[in-house]
Amino acid sequence: MLFRASAETVAVMALDGSLFLHLNEQFFHLHGRRPGPSEARSWERSIPVLAAALNDAGLGAVEVILEYALPLNSKRADAVLAGVHPLTGEPSYVVVELKQWSQAEPDEDDTALCRLDGYARPVLNPIEQVRRYCEYIANFNGALAEHADRISGVAYLHNATEFGVGGLRAIECDARGQLYTAERRGEFLDYLRSKLSNVTPGAAAADEFLSGKPVPSKQLMSVAAEEVRKCGNFTLLDEQQVAYRMVLNAVRKAKQSDHKEVVVVTGGPGTGKSVIALSLLGELYRQGFPALHATGSQAFTTTMRKVAGARKREVKDLFKYFNSFMAAEKNALDVLICDEAHRIRETSANRYTRAAHRTGKAQVNELIDAARVPVFLLDEHQVVRPGELGTVAEIEAAAAAKGLVCRVVPLDSQFRCGGSDAYLRWVVRLLGLAQGGPVVWDPDDRMQLRVADGPEEMESFLEGCRAQGYEARITAGYCWPWSKEPKPGEPLAADVVINGWARPWNLRGDRGIAGAPPSALWATDPAGFGQVGCVYTAQGFEYDWSGVIIGPDLVWRRGRWITDRSASKDPVFKKSTPDADVDRLIRNTYKVLLTRGMVGTVVYSTDPETQEKLRELAGTEVEAAVV
Repeated sequence: MLFRASAETVAVMALDGSLFLHLNEQFFHLHGRRPGPSEARSWERSIPVLAAALNDAGLGAVEVILEYALPLNSKRADAVLAGVHPLTGEPSYVVVELKQWSQAEPDEDDTALCRLDGYARPVLNPIEQVRRYCEYIANFNGALAEHADRISGVAYLHNATEFGVGGLRAIECDARGQLYTAERRGEFLDYLRSKLSNVTPGAAAADEFLSGKPVPSKQLMSVAAEEVRKCGNFTLLDEQQVAYRMVLNAVRKAKQSDHKEVVVVTGGPGTGKSVIALSLLGELYRQGFPALHATGSQAFTTTMRKVAGARKREVKDLFKYFNSFMAAEKNALDVLICDEAHRIRETSANRYTRAAHRTGKAQVNELIDAARVPVFLLDEHQVVRPGELGTVAEIEAAAAAKGLVCRVVPLDSQFRCGGSDAYLRWVVRLLGLAQGGPVVWDPDDRMQLRVADGPEEMESFLEGCRAQGYEARITAGYCWPWSKEPKPGEPLAADVVINGWARPWNLRGDRGIAGAPPSALWATDPAGFGQVGCVYTAQGFEYDWSGVIIGPDLVWRRGRWITDRSASKDPVFKKSTPDADVDRLIRNTYKVLLTRGMVGTVVYSTDPETQEKLRELAGTEVEAAVV
């Protein structure tokens, strides 16, 4: 939060101008930058209106919490009003979303969205916005864990008339989603009086609200347990079951004897790490243990939310990012499941991080501190960016520095690449990630490997696979620059150009354009076939057939692989990145790309000498393939 005080104090400070000076300074302290003009303008124009309404309603003793940061989230509610319910005498909280809009209308296709003049895209209907804020706070603020009925929400459009925004009520209103305009200010005051007492001050209720631990509520865990169960019946085998049991045993031990330990699960592509993660989540929620899932990948987190939260949107909030735990209370969770833990960074801070959170603390320490049993699932050969530190050695060292036991469970059996251990061995030897050097592929009955003469042939072959019901994608090394997002109505730019063949990269953003899916859904949306994927959108996913274009950043010369950093267009490689690190990361990138296919892989190199080496090692050409 940026500020809290009684409604009476807020009104006085707004009048003399000291409130806005305080908000500006506090914002700079927390975020390391000044607020934008629109944000500062909204404080100056909207907060006094809210404070005046509270005081006119006789609620000057109600506590006003301004810019409340949602637990484990970067979103902020404009205001939370804390007080006592006039009928029950229990704490009562009202989330208020303030809008300066004078006119808005519901989107013609979806009333949960609305259209504003000057906005190219629709925005969330404020009724839906404040309702979701209420649901999220009820699910993650420990003060409301057993009292979800204590929170309600309202959008106050204080510049609007009913004629200008009345259509927004086409969406259903309920206790957590109401809307009032300047024209209905009297009704707004009555609403506030119905939720907050004009007799008892709200300071104690605000204290309780702000001290609530950020953990998932039991109700949410119950819903999540059922939703995860519906995702599929996961059968864990051998060491998968060992890892699963070790985590559950550690959780029980932690509860019984104030014990804390770290569990690391290692395994290559398709060894079932994410299946273990979902199985653990379901079981932990069923048993009532607070747990969260976290990754360092937007694409992977988005997909996990889609898989586990398809029917219950609140379940999606259980899937976080590694940098969500900078300010988390120590051991607030029983379990934190860190999936794709090879994506762990040196620190969680970035240019948007609040100054107060720029502690320099290592991200791995933040994750370990957040739970009594932190669980890390990783594949060290999938480290593909400078600054990714997710290795067993790093985690063991961090645990040892804290005097904690660290148990490591290796997963050997794998289910990706058709379950072909032979193919995975061929890939790591091909790329020099295992000793012995490249060997000729010895076909087995689990995985198919083909070499295409060019991208046209690769694409044509994969189209044929898709026609037979298989999923397919084309990926490439990051050797072509990425065009800017096109303007509305324009086609995607053809970024990856090889001779006469050209295709766009997958999208960068979180919205679809020109029929292409958002970046996070490129690997799972069938429309992703029209674009070339990169390692950052492919990592963590699988599809039946994988087409891989090896660019000029990795070439075969004089009996060995040579990495050419000058051929890479990946902006994460800085001048300061050592050559040895670039070499390792480029090899790991192609290891990721070459292990996405479940049925088969088609490979092509843009370099003639490398292409000849691939023909020698891979053997079968595309035209001989039988799917």
